[in-house]
Order: sequence, then C-alpha cells, then structure tokens
Amino acid sequence: MLCIHEVEGCFMGFINGSASLVRFSVEGELPENTWDFIAERVKAFSFEDIDDTYDEYSIGWVSVLNMFDSDFAFGSYAAGDYVTLTLRIDERKVSQPILKKFCAKEEERIKKERQLPKIGKAMKMEIKERMHTELLRKSVPMPAVYDLCWNLGESTLLFFSTNRKAQAQLEDFFKETFGLLIMQQIPYVTAEHLLDEDQSYRLAGIGPEILV
Repeated sequence: MLCIHEVEGCFMGFINGSASLVRFSVEGELPENTWDFIAERVKAFSFEDIDDTYDEYSIGWVSVLNMFDSDFAFGSYAAGDYVTLTLRIDERKVSQPILKKFCAKEEERIKKERQLPKIGKAMKMEIKERMHTELLRKSVPMPAVYDLCWNLGESTLLFFSTNRKAQAQLEDFFKETFGLLIMQQIPYVTAEHLLDEDQSYRLAGIGPEILV
C-alpha cells in the first residue's frame, strides 16, 4: 500500500487510468547541490532521437508530459521533493524470418548472375550483414516509455512498469546517470519502511503460517 503523499507525488503513472508499478529503494548519497546535480545529469543523459539515423538503439530521459520533449521545455521534472521522469527507449529490429527471406533471395540472385551451383560460407556472411544493414535502414524505431517518480526525501522510487527487461534497463541507466543504485523492495521491506517503530517491532515477530 502506498502513502497518500506518494500517490499525489507520482500521479503521472495514473494518467491512462491504470497503474502497474514496482517500488525501489535508492542507495547512495546525493551531493549538497542536489538540484544542480540532477539538472546536469538529466541533461547529459536526455534522450537522443534516432529517426534520421541508422542507429539501432537509443535510451534517455524525457518529460512525463511529452515523450518528444528531451529538453524539458514543456514541463519540469522537479515537483516539490520529487523527481518525475520518463525513460524512453527506441529500438530498431529486423525479425529473423524477414532477414532469412531476403538473404535467401539475394543468394539466389547471385547464383543466377554468376552461374554458381552454391555460395560459400564467407559470401553468405557478407550477404547476411549487408541485408541486415539494408533492412535496418528501412525500419522505423519502435518507442517504449516508462514513467518513474523519485522521492528524494525518502530515497524511494516508483517505476510504472512490471516488465523485467525494462526494470533491468532502468537499474543500469539510473546508475549510469546519477551514480546511485536502486534495489527492488519486497513487501516485507516496504512494510518496514512505512510502519512506525512499534509496528515494525510487531512485524519482526510475525512468523510464517500454513493456511489450510
């Protein structure tokens, strides 16, 4: 269960009427000039568009209000004691069945053109690499966006996705950006964080039960 002030501080994950989220603890210390540091790091690791390039992958921070706003011109990521950001990941992919089809087609074309009974391994590798590059150039990067809300005062972070791959990408990119580790909180640890001292003591005395 989330505290009311946490829900109010991370409303962006609820924009579409539903919310799947994972709670993390943020490990490590921020410098004294916290907001200057965050501003510098967010800018340094903001999202870079790859629509007009042949790059296969791009990851970075954008505004929670606009996935095309990597300059944060239309909305600040700072909200009181909270940082609200969206992790955007664009990726170009070439499916293996399509790649296999075009490789086979090109091999047949070359065999006919050069009057060859078969094609050697080295040429097959060259064809595969060339077809992959050509198909990659024609593909449109697929975007994925994931909201997060970072509570600076309590060193907790809510990530609005239960996708394991996205969580792993967040852990790596968050460390790269801010130099801080995030660790997923299991329900028991979350309860310890939310309860007062007396309630935490009672929680520690709870043992496993077999329910029949």
